Amino acid sequence: MKKKYKLQDLDCANCAAKMEDAIKKIDGVIDASVNFMMQKMTIEADDDRFDDIMKQVQAACSKVEPDCVILM
Repeated sequence: MKKKYKLQDLDCANCAAKMEDAIKKIDGVIDASVNFMMQKMTIEADDDRFDDIMKQVQAACSKVEPDCVILM
């Protein structure tokens, strides 16, 4: 399953790259991209565990950029 999310308060391109790297390391994530300029994130992951994976994605993003919010 592939889904796109809008991001709010992502402050820098370096943080976006760190978030993308962290998300790609999560088990079950097939591909991920975080675009700083567009303030968007695309996640492709296993359908069966997508909700659980998104919880891990939120936790990983919060570690890198505490102020960033993923709008679901």
